[in-house]
Amino acid sequence: MKEGGTKRQIKRRLQTTRNLLPHLPYLPPLLPSPTLPFSPMYLKSIHLRQFRNYKEQQVDFSAAKTILVGNNAQGKSNLLEAVELLATLRSHRMARDRDLIRDGEVASQINATLERQNGISDLTLTLRRNGRRTVALNSENLRRQMDFLGVLNAVQFSSLDLELVRGGPENRRNWLDTLLIQLEPIYAHILQQYNQVLRQRNAFLKQNQEANIQNSELALWDAQLATTGTRVIRRRDRAIQRLAPIAKAWHASISGSTEILQINYLPSVPLEQNHPEQIQQAFLEKIQLRAVAELRQGSTLVGPHRDEVELTINQTPARQYGSQGQQRTLVLALKLAELQLIEEVVGEPPLLLLDDVLAELDPSRQNQLLDAIQDRFQTLITTTHLGSFDSQWLNSSQILFVKAGEISSAPAFKL
Repeated sequence: MKEGGTKRQIKRRLQTTRNLLPHLPYLPPLLPSPTLPFSPMYLKSIHLRQFRNYKEQQVDFSAAKTILVGNNAQGKSNLLEAVELLATLRSHRMARDRDLIRDGEVASQINATLERQNGISDLTLTLRRNGRRTVALNSENLRRQMDFLGVLNAVQFSSLDLELVRGGPENRRNWLDTLLIQLEPIYAHILQQYNQVLRQRNAFLKQNQEANIQNSELALWDAQLATTGTRVIRRRDRAIQRLAPIAKAWHASISGSTEILQINYLPSVPLEQNHPEQIQQAFLEKIQLRAVAELRQGSTLVGPHRDEVELTINQTPARQYGSQGQQRTLVLALKLAELQLIEEVVGEPPLLLLDDVLAELDPSRQNQLLDAIQDRFQTLITTTHLGSFDSQWLNSSQILFVKAGEISSAPAFKL
């Protein structure tokens, strides 16, 4: 098709798409929960069946801080991953469900008992090799996984989080999405809707790369992409607006105010104001600009799947800035900000999962982290040795030993 004809088709498609757009409702602010007496949510127990390298393991937690000690590849991180799955239904390892099931088994199950200010809850997540999941709350199966989210809140901090700074945009998008799922569980449904539309639109583009697509057909997908994508963009923007000043303050405290952290949300669609109609309009105009390239490549080039979260220190991109120590300071500030923001919005301090992260921090940053925790958050920490902890920490912690998928409260076996 000639270029002029293509441009006329695109303009007609844009007008058709505008007529298909629904009205998006007002997005309420992320308000803090009513002030309640301090009382962190408390994970009382967890029971793993055929999960990763665990055959059958029950753990009862008896202190605000639990230290899991063991050599590498024994199962320490797997226990923390199980807690993370109950909180977010996601794994920071980006594992498929079949990777979470013990070799030779068809299913695995994670069961936990959680105490919060509104009472005690029993959570169950069942994973199957075919990818079908089942979630239950207080022994009642839930039809929507979204209703399972928000019962348990947790922040995971592992050595993999350094990829937030060093890695590509996908790492930062996944981090932001995991945070948002805990701030407002409906976001999991919103993101799922967007990803489904994205997959279907990509399939349509790929199937019709050489065909003369009717305007009305692609306009339908454009409208759905703009509608679902706008919902994602608005929530991501709002979350960064809340998180950025908290992280900046933590970073200044850790760095001794010598460095200034800035976090900017850079959506692939221009975002001047967080109003749905304006974002939808910008979305459609950007689609129009990339329409020819999309048809040529058979892929969607506009939308939240191409967003970036920009991290800068003293106005320099963090991945280019200074030492690994400074990058670790940034990640530590992000994690402490996550903890604070979830507590502000949910009204209770979340669990903190520290996966072999102390080994990644120098003594000064270790002390900053341990001082910030105290007993405010129930904390599960994995380590290969106890040398990073002072006697006060050790005396106030439950110490568990992990070896080959078995957990013991005493060092009954040599590590």
